[in-house]
Amino acid sequence: MPHHRYRPADERVALPLTDRTWPSRQHTRAPLWVPVDLRDGNQALAEPMDTERKRRMFDLLVTMGFKEIEVGYPSASQTDFDFVRHLATSAAVPDDVTISVFTPARRDLIDRTVDSIRGLPRTLVHLYTATAPTWRNVVLGRSRTEVHGMILEAAAHLMRRTAQLPDADVRFEFSPEVFNLTEPDFVLEVCDSLTELWEASPDRPVVHNLPATVEIAGPHVYADQIEYMHRHLARREAVILSVHPHNDRGTGVACAELAVLAGAQRVEGCLFGNGERTGNVDLVTLALNLYAQGVNPMIDFSDIDAVRDVVEHCNRLPVHPRHPYGGDLVHTAFSGTHQDAISKGMAHHAKRAAELGVPAEEAPWEVPYLPIDPGDIGRTYEEVIRINSQSGKGGIAHLLHTHHGLDLPKALRPDFSRAVQHATDAGGKELTHQDLRDLFDATYIAPATAGPLTLVSWETAQVGPEEHRFSCVLRENGRARTLHGTGNGPLSAFTAALAAAGRQVDILGYAEHSTGAGPHSPAVAYAQCRAGDVVRWGAGLDTSILAASVQAVLAAVNRAETGRP
Repeated sequence: MPHHRYRPADERVALPLTDRTWPSRQHTRAPLWVPVDLRDGNQALAEPMDTERKRRMFDLLVTMGFKEIEVGYPSASQTDFDFVRHLATSAAVPDDVTISVFTPARRDLIDRTVDSIRGLPRTLVHLYTATAPTWRNVVLGRSRTEVHGMILEAAAHLMRRTAQLPDADVRFEFSPEVFNLTEPDFVLEVCDSLTELWEASPDRPVVHNLPATVEIAGPHVYADQIEYMHRHLARREAVILSVHPHNDRGTGVACAELAVLAGAQRVEGCLFGNGERTGNVDLVTLALNLYAQGVNPMIDFSDIDAVRDVVEHCNRLPVHPRHPYGGDLVHTAFSGTHQDAISKGMAHHAKRAAELGVPAEEAPWEVPYLPIDPGDIGRTYEEVIRINSQSGKGGIAHLLHTHHGLDLPKALRPDFSRAVQHATDAGGKELTHQDLRDLFDATYIAPATAGPLTLVSWETAQVGPEEHRFSCVLRENGRARTLHGTGNGPLSAFTAALAAAGRQVDILGYAEHSTGAGPHSPAVAYAQCRAGDVVRWGAGLDTSILAASVQAVLAAVNRAETGRP
């Protein structure tokens, strides 16, 4: 491959910062998030949004808590112009939300943009021009001086036009497009002149937005560029330093995170990363990365599936199943070792919450493989562990316990895991928790009534100290026999009755528990028995724990009789 055709970043743009301080900083608060789904994201769609889809997306962004929203490029299309007018005339904009609109540095397009915002109470007009050498030479055909003059002329015209709007609160934003490939001294020269022209002050700051329009270097380079601007911009207290990373190298999230460490106060991006080429920076991932570090993201993701549904409807693009935080499979473990760790982690979390005397959803979170509690973003634990041919005993046991109240003894789990492995290998499909329950019933419970031995009737009584009698009518291959046995408990008396029928049965392991709260909740019993030379598990389910235990022993014996694994 002709790699010699491409130049590294340091040969394409000056990188003057050498005494960087951002690596030693930490994230302690969320920046101002500005979703650009309705403008930049919309421009990247094969089928741009109509007014209905734009309004649905806008309402979602408001509900989530965004306080500044870029809603369109009014001079680019009638649809965008009409949507801004819709917001201006429909009382759709809450009192604490600022509307941002985007315009190139051209008089006629600025006029069209200003016409669109008439009637909006709070507006940020976003002016942009490409400033990088390649764009100046190839696209604009202008020198640095000419580009700077064009920007100042457009900015002054914008200021005059917006001053004519009655009762309007209008602020300004400037983007030196392709900032990351523009000479740093030129960016400073242009931005500082606009700060002065627009009469920026701490109470009416200007936004200088520095886009990594096309990623060409590692995120550390972008961070160096942002810190350089942060340290050298004039009237810094009157400037909101903003970033707009794209994702051409797949490092857009890292660029934004490092840029905030380097001094950026504001981040523009899209939900789930939609945008031109490989996308704009992903605000969902950025915000929830902060959340996972104990920092309030200031945006509500408590029902991430509802957010995703709206975004997919409006963009007509699917969110990838492995998308961080929002994908269908992102909290899902198929691997047996992962499932076992998660299952143990969830049990430990519940125990710790009980010890602290707080609900599980309020206890500190430390569960393997899950950086955040899926419940915090509206996910259920059904999505955390899913069963296929790679799954292990821990995950299988977790699902049976979570959804069906069956707490399998540890010694039984490998046995049932083999049954699950056989089923998934044979079918090649994922099993649901109900599939697991059906398989468990068929493997361990059903043999009590569907095997070679069945109990027609039985009763037990204590006939002396530590002495029990078991009497039953046992049908074997269609022939009924009355049997009796005694032992130190009901189950030992039952095995004695089976011995009278020529079956030598030893109970090697036993466990029992209720499957729920309340007197009518069924109880489940598990019995591991040796019948002859064969060892098998069986289970029973009944509102009577004694009946369940008898069923469990009989099921184990029948499984041994038939040789069922």
